[in-house]
Amino acid sequence: MLQNTKIIFLFTITFLFSNYKDFTDAFIQVSKKANPAVVSIISQKEVETHNPFQSHPFFQDDFFPKDFFQFPKESYKSNSLGSGVIIDSANGYIITNSHVINKSDEIKVVLYDKREFEAKIIGEDPLSDIAVIQILGDKLTELKLGNSDSLQVGEWIIAIGSPFGLHLNHTVTAGIISAVGRTDVISKMNYENFIQHDAAINPGNSGGALLDLDGTLIGINTAIATDGYSRANAGVGFAIPINQAKKVTTDLIENGTVKRGWLGVTIQDITDEMKIALNLKNKKGALVSQVLKDSPAEKGGLEAEDIIIKVNSNLVENSADLRNIISDKYPNKKVTITVIRNNNKKKIKVLLGERPDDNYFIDQNSNNNSDFDLIGIKIQNINSDGVKVAEVKFESAAYNGGIRTGDIIETIGRRIIKNESDYFDMIKNYNTGDTIMLRIIRNNNPTYLAFTIN
Repeated sequence: MLQNTKIIFLFTITFLFSNYKDFTDAFIQVSKKANPAVVSIISQKEVETHNPFQSHPFFQDDFFPKDFFQFPKESYKSNSLGSGVIIDSANGYIITNSHVINKSDEIKVVLYDKREFEAKIIGEDPLSDIAVIQILGDKLTELKLGNSDSLQVGEWIIAIGSPFGLHLNHTVTAGIISAVGRTDVISKMNYENFIQHDAAINPGNSGGALLDLDGTLIGINTAIATDGYSRANAGVGFAIPINQAKKVTTDLIENGTVKRGWLGVTIQDITDEMKIALNLKNKKGALVSQVLKDSPAEKGGLEAEDIIIKVNSNLVENSADLRNIISDKYPNKKVTITVIRNNNKKKIKVLLGERPDDNYFIDQNSNNNSDFDLIGIKIQNINSDGVKVAEVKFESAAYNGGIRTGDIIETIGRRIIKNESDYFDMIKNYNTGDTIMLRIIRNNNPTYLAFTIN
């Protein structure tokens, strides 16, 4: 009996040791394979010194001639450090973060074998925080691109980059995937679908590699979340999924810019209150709060209050999900959009346009805002008592207070609203900072909304 116990014990120890060696060896092999393909990036820009007298109000007085304070222009060179990954050794293409090389005058790349190269920018895309730079050199090592769509929470990953300076370049850390599909981490305006992980990354890791245990590139490290007092790692890191980066890098290499599909709608997530009001089974999907004039969405037949739940075969979980799905498609691509309208599913075919530049959205916002009232809505008369909300200004007091296009306003405070005249007669009594309460009808259900006018 004792002999059998010894045999079982020895077998268990041998088995565990063997697995431990295999497990450790996986990290060693990935590090050896990936290190030569990960680079350190030193970006340099010239910064002009500030003339302290030039902008001070005291010295703007007419008493002082414009050239009274003349200082020689001085400047200094500012260096910042980031990381990058070689994805095409034949052409010397390196993927990194846009914020690593943005507005740089000179870019230097340092390889694992200490060789240094001057790099040129092929293209950058701030909305995805992806950039491609190029070096001309031989004997370069590239990394194979993986499939970030197949990642599982709890899966082991490895990060490689240059935290805090060149003296710590090619630092290898490990962790697990904590979550996928993280959005609104940096900006709601960006296209975010981050992989969250707990491998230690710090300033200088931006643009570096996130790898699986097969040694394939599954993400580009781009941001960390801290406690608010430190710039150092707090166990929460974010990486751009490589599948999202593939289209961007291809566009940047081929065209120098990124072409994105565009619907032309303002969208929002569905809240618990909206789920009840709209009689929905769940909160999945993106609610259309506004259809822009002459947009692909308007031409295709999308309407305010439609809930987009699918684009082709891609299920839409929330507004960020829809934004990413559409942006990943090319202009002039026809898509089938499944919506819930009046509790019925409806399929609508839309020919996507090309996402306009930022100036369009500034002009659109300016034009759309011109006719909104104090609380941020446009109204119209209806055949019965009350007024109908024709449009809601995005992020206005009314929008944040829960008012949506199609709502019928029946009362303001204790006064019954029969028409536009009644409505405007009441609204003129309110000012910024006041609290207003409305009784509205939505989907034949009455509800009260109260909010502060900002």
